[in-house]
Amino acid sequence: MEESLNVFDEPLVPCGTDPVTGFFRDGCCNTGDEDLGSHTVCIQVTKDFLEYSRFRGNDLTTPMLDFGFPGLIPGDSWCLCAARWLEAYEQDMAPRVYLMRTHKRALEIVQLEKLKQHAVDIN
Repeated sequence: MEESLNVFDEPLVPCGTDPVTGFFRDGCCNTGDEDLGSHTVCIQVTKDFLEYSRFRGNDLTTPMLDFGFPGLIPGDSWCLCAARWLEAYEQDMAPRVYLMRTHKRALEIVQLEKLKQHAVDIN
């Protein structure tokens, strides 16, 4: 697993535990070599984003209990793939982002300035 630092090179703050998120299901947007999707952007789930994601072929609302996935609802916090966030950004559908909870490896895919435009936790 990569060092747990956020986009500001500070300790990564947990993203969510209800439901438990993260590639490693540790509540954080931690990543490592086995995380091919770079689940590093901590988002605030919205209805619009859930509909957009379903339209793009990734239904995040339907529970998949065999995989420990309860399904998401608006208001949940979730570690999203950086490329999916960027795709949504380019379509004006990007969800809000918790920068203190977003892993610094997200910056390999998404520019910090783009994330800041949708930040929940900074002014």
